[in-house]
Amino acid sequence: MDEPGDGRLADYVRLREVSLRRLIEEEHGLFIAEGDKVIRRAAEAGYEPRSFLLAPRWLDSLEDVFAKWPEAPVYVVSEELAERVTGFHVHRGALASYKRRPAVPLTELLDRDVRRIAIFDDIVDHTNVGAGFRAAAAMGVELVLVTPTCADPLYRRSIKVSMGTVFQVPWTRLTSWPGDLETLRQRGFVAAAFALTDDSITLDELTARQDDRLALLFGTEGHGLKPHVLDQADLTVRIPMAGGVDSLNVASSAAVAFYATRR
Repeated sequence: MDEPGDGRLADYVRLREVSLRRLIEEEHGLFIAEGDKVIRRAAEAGYEPRSFLLAPRWLDSLEDVFAKWPEAPVYVVSEELAERVTGFHVHRGALASYKRRPAVPLTELLDRDVRRIAIFDDIVDHTNVGAGFRAAAAMGVELVLVTPTCADPLYRRSIKVSMGTVFQVPWTRLTSWPGDLETLRQRGFVAAAFALTDDSITLDELTARQDDRLALLFGTEGHGLKPHVLDQADLTVRIPMAGGVDSLNVASSAAVAFYATRR
């Protein structure tokens, strides 16, 4: 294959253009996995591939993945052609297009008897979303919820930064925010919002409470959680800082909180 305009490569067009990709991926119900490890983790999680776009060197190492899904075409291209199609240098030389799954309702996920939940509200940076998922997986968070305005966990950059852990941790997008907090409250969860407010308690104080079910809320990088969301939370929490630092990156804050409150 040597033509960037070949219609069979339409899933991989201009991968860095977020607005365009959102339209393409929503319309066709797909997401893009980049790198052999991420491709393999998506396959191991049971996602069904639409196609693969690979440099020749990856054919042997991913052969077992192809064998599992023989109906998915494998497009072997030069790195120069891959760059012309995608709009950037695909230095890992391996991409795959996978089918998305229907969203799982919140109540169904809560029936699995989870005890630790992370909620990412309005976090628009895909890198932070991916890093947040990776921290959640590493620290034993059992469920991640993203609000309607949060960046897509299955966007290529989010998946890549998460190292494929977006396929490991159950998650869904909330549809009634912040009203969904009442659903969590009815299931016995304490909603702890991370914010610098006059009445916030420290993370150590939250840990000392030993709440059986916790939902930890994190807001957007710039302004944090909105006032109407904080009003719906059961309490607010701060991470004490030293050295004149006033705050941490949201993904770093989440990692600290997940570790401190792990079961």
